Amino acid sequence: MAAAASREPPLPAEDEAPAAAGAAAGAAAAGESEGRAKGGAEGGGCYLALCARPVHFEKANAVNCVFFDEANKQVFAVRSGGATGVVVKGLEDRNPISFRMEDKGEVKCIKFSLGNKILAVQRTLKSVDFLNFIPDSPQLEYTQECKTKNANILGFCWTSSTEIVFITDQGIEFYQVLPEKRSLKLLKNQSINVNWYMYCPESSVILLSTTVLGNVLQPFYFKSGTMSKLSKFEIELPAAPKSSKLSLSERDIAMATIEGSCKKTHILKLNRTGKFALNVVDNLVVVHHQDTETSVIFDIKLKGEFDGSTTIHQFVLPPRSIQPYQIPAAGPASVTSQAPVPCKLYSSSWIVFQPDIIISASEGYLWSLQVKLEPVVNLLLDKGKLMDFLLQRKECKMVILSVCSQMLSEPERGSLSVIATVFDKLNHEYKKYLEAEQSYTMVVETGLSRSNPLLKRPVRTQAVIDQSDMYTHVLSVFTEKKEAPHKFTIAVLMEYIRSLNQFQIAVQHYLYELVIKTLVQHNLFYMLHQFLQYHVLSDSKPLACLLLSLESIYPPAHQLSLDMLKRLSTANDEIVEVLLSKHQVLAALRFIRGIGGHDSISARKFLDAAKQAEDEMLFYTIFRFFEQRNQRLRGNPSFTPGEHCEEHVTFFKQVFGEQALMKPTTF
Repeated sequence: MAAAASREPPLPAEDEAPAAAGAAAGAAAAGESEGRAKGGAEGGGCYLALCARPVHFEKANAVNCVFFDEANKQVFAVRSGGATGVVVKGLEDRNPISFRMEDKGEVKCIKFSLGNKILAVQRTLKSVDFLNFIPDSPQLEYTQECKTKNANILGFCWTSSTEIVFITDQGIEFYQVLPEKRSLKLLKNQSINVNWYMYCPESSVILLSTTVLGNVLQPFYFKSGTMSKLSKFEIELPAAPKSSKLSLSERDIAMATIEGSCKKTHILKLNRTGKFALNVVDNLVVVHHQDTETSVIFDIKLKGEFDGSTTIHQFVLPPRSIQPYQIPAAGPASVTSQAPVPCKLYSSSWIVFQPDIIISASEGYLWSLQVKLEPVVNLLLDKGKLMDFLLQRKECKMVILSVCSQMLSEPERGSLSVIATVFDKLNHEYKKYLEAEQSYTMVVETGLSRSNPLLKRPVRTQAVIDQSDMYTHVLSVFTEKKEAPHKFTIAVLMEYIRSLNQFQIAVQHYLYELVIKTLVQHNLFYMLHQFLQYHVLSDSKPLACLLLSLESIYPPAHQLSLDMLKRLSTANDEIVEVLLSKHQVLAALRFIRGIGGHDSISARKFLDAAKQAEDEMLFYTIFRFFEQRNQRLRGNPSFTPGEHCEEHVTFFKQVFGEQALMKPTTF
């Protein structure tokens, strides 16, 4: 790739050793010993891959210069200074942008503003040219020279759709572009000696290398037309410099956003020497080692060795090569039946950009690097560490559920202590989300959200594995297979319920139902009785109804159900319905009287049940009870038309005679 393509170095140009992970990203890498066998001979299981749909562009050559814009993630192929065409492609762009521009000399840097509305082109060390790509706007170039006398422009960065920063060897100049006026307005400038610079578009931070040795870094933050000078910091050099010349170059630094602060907080031990390059993917630091053609990953969220000021990390997984990649054969459609060509991985023509971009100039491809979680499962055998690792990844849910299923089945069945650890880690994340959601709801309901417009609803990440997920994908499937001993099956279900209770998460009734069904399948009624008696299974109406359905195979379940409904206290209607359906009319009446609801119950409902029981004395008792209630409440034992008891009065007369009807009592 042409030298103008980027300030980022290709892999072979990387300096050997030190501070590779970059202080701005909060990590420094240290090489200590010789690398391992070439190509990662330790075994299979590639956990890194190049994306399946890369950007293909014209290879760099004497006529075609290639540039990369780290903010828009776009590749520019500029032929003959733009006179014979410029083609712009990006990973997210469905349609490439093609245009021509006048050849006014060698292009040093070319980038679109965010949104592709304004093009900026640097051809000299003193100025930057601009061209509007706005509909109905004349495509006339306009130029802005740097304000500082005798300064040379090192490069520029777009921080928004209309704001741009010039970085010179004597400072930075922050401009607002006014496309309709075809001019720029200086917003702020800062004088400082600059050796080189780096830009992190994700955080809108520009890092300037200052001082003679170059190891004092000064960050500036840009947002909404403002420029803020942040605290500078110093990078430790691996050895005392022998002369007062630049000892830290931009090739030694990688800058990316990894949930952390802008200071040295972590050291990554590479345990090898040679040429390195870094990417950051899914909050993982990926270190590529060209000599062995392997890569390793570090997760600064995992525990490391803390020395009082920094945390020292070893790589999480053994070194592996990036997954082999096949490049489709080039040429017309008629000859594309040729076999794909293997891509040369870790090629000397590779150039690495942050956070996850790899460009092969010799082959004309741009890829995003991806982490594959499935192979990690077989490389991280400690299930606790595996869960810690997976819970930090974006696309983790189905992999985690798969791991949970595997640890419950042969041949990878885990011990109950391991299973408990996994459940606790999952429910810890689940509880954090529930608490955040509850806090948000409380703030919204109390109206406090109006005073805090920045308040946002908690994002439910894939790390939130709730009870429905576990039931659907793991536990119900596990119980249906019936592979494990029933004691182990029940222990697993109870362990998950125990974990939910430990984190004070309300257990959903379908989990209890799964326990009961499993116990019934194995005729473990004594255990079911104990679980209910000692309230291991929490009371609920659905659970009580399930118990009722078990009466035919386990008669005590009927009484257990009634006891549960009584404890619920809000299930009085259900209890009455259950008793009436069993023709236990007197028991239902006694229950209603016990809770003081007998003055409001429907007489017809009880009389219907008594008649269906085909017990004349039972019917007489119930009928007499409601006559007495009518006398007490209305001073007359007769039923009112609204009670719709006429057929029951007729039936009473037929069986017991009209003289058996209760007469009104007068005082």
